[in-house]
Amino acid sequence: MNTFQINFGKPLATMVLAAGFCMASLGIHAAPLLRCDVTYAGSTHLVEARAVADPYPVASVDIAGRFRFKAVMVGQGAQVDYIKLYTYLETARQPVLIQQATYRPPFMVTSVPDGLTGEQRVYGGPKERELIYRCKLQEVTP
Repeated sequence: MNTFQINFGKPLATMVLAAGFCMASLGIHAAPLLRCDVTYAGSTHLVEARAVADPYPVASVDIAGRFRFKAVMVGQGAQVDYIKLYTYLETARQPVLIQQATYRPPFMVTSVPDGLTGEQRVYGGPKERELIYRCKLQEVTP
């Protein structure tokens, strides 16, 4: 007769690790995560994006009142169809789009902080203010 026994004496970390191995063996992956470090005037903001079906409601992030940055990852589950990054310059009337970049599969998945985009430098306004960003894609199925 087969019996199933749970040993509650094992550390929680061992059980979590075992669950991770089970998920990996079943082909279950964590949801993709896009992480962007956006720097202006020596201050860095972390902008994260998860896969969405509709890109339009995704809000842009204020960067020190000078720029806005929007990261959109369109897809479902572990599947990413495309990524779009938008950089806007804040003006008195409204934000003005100064850069838009599109990334399509296959995506580069690495452990380096700028694995997807490299380091990008965007300049805007009469004083040519500089915004620097770098993005990395994590947990995506190649």
